[in-house]
Amino acid sequence: MLDKPASQSAIGASGPLAGFRIVEFAGIGPGPFACMMLADMGAEVVTLDRVGAKKNLKSVAGRGRKVVELDLKDKAAIAEVLDLLACADALIEGFRPRVMERLGLGPDVVLARNPKLVYGRMTGWGQEGPLANAAGHDINYISITGALAAIGPKEKPVPPLNLVGDFGGGALYLVVGVLAALLEASNSGKGQVVDAAMCDGAASLMSMFFDMTAMGRWTEGRDQNFLDGGAHFYGVYECACGNFISIGSIEPQFYALLRQHAGLTDADFDAQMDRKAWPGLKEKLTKVFKSKTREDWCKIMEGTDICFAPILTMAEAPKHPHMAARGVFVERHGVTQPAPAPRFSRTPSAIREPKKVELAELVSAWKR
Repeated sequence: MLDKPASQSAIGASGPLAGFRIVEFAGIGPGPFACMMLADMGAEVVTLDRVGAKKNLKSVAGRGRKVVELDLKDKAAIAEVLDLLACADALIEGFRPRVMERLGLGPDVVLARNPKLVYGRMTGWGQEGPLANAAGHDINYISITGALAAIGPKEKPVPPLNLVGDFGGGALYLVVGVLAALLEASNSGKGQVVDAAMCDGAASLMSMFFDMTAMGRWTEGRDQNFLDGGAHFYGVYECACGNFISIGSIEPQFYALLRQHAGLTDADFDAQMDRKAWPGLKEKLTKVFKSKTREDWCKIMEGTDICFAPILTMAEAPKHPHMAARGVFVERHGVTQPAPAPRFSRTPSAIREPKKVELAELVSAWKR
């Protein structure tokens, strides 16, 4: 059982990770997002940043931190960092391989000081392999997994923002790995290195599609399978107003409701799972949805079992009745942003304000 008593510095913190201490080496993308989640869940997260970094304390991904500015090329600062890590539960860094080792903060050194520490490493290509030291971004990491090749229209793949690599395959797998290692360390008393690579995580996210390919239910390519826009009953359609809606009427009973509410009486729509019929049925359905506005279709379909939703912009999403009722978005410092997720019944997550602190002061507090 993961059981950590609350420290003095964490008293009053909310969330299931209250009492856990995590040291984050400042980075961009998935590392800060992972630490945002851990901070939202109550962990005391300290971000070590360079001197003069001028950290934006209003940042969404930077919320909930204590921020320390220091020079990692200063041996005295490294000694203090090691003292801090001796009292920490986890470390998270997102540098290229061997950078932490060159700083004198590699796993061997740190785990010798604190054998129970979980050492989380976030990279694109992983800690080893032919590409380990090459530069890259989300789009590159998901390119070699089969994910990017499967997303988009027939003409060319389309980058799914940086959700699949940075945040889905990177940050979330890092969080899962760190939490799993903390759970194991609570039993064994021993920490370990968590190698979270975006190419590993993005490949893992493709598990179902590799499964369907093996069963002959998925065809290589785009816009020709039932989940990639090929099917008329699972896709995006433009409305008369120029806005878009989405439908996902896969199951027969949901498809029947789609036909009922959209007035699809044409017998051709009987051939739901006939791949050869999909292009023609998409054309017909395109004309149907263009006959009414998005608002009209919401009145007709929203809340039914059609599997329907309007496609909203980031500005529109917080105002949707369902999102508003659940409080999915909050406002902080005049910035609308997603609230902490997931939700906990007994130890709710909460957004805490970040603040700058001195390293020596923090080391002293953690040693007590």
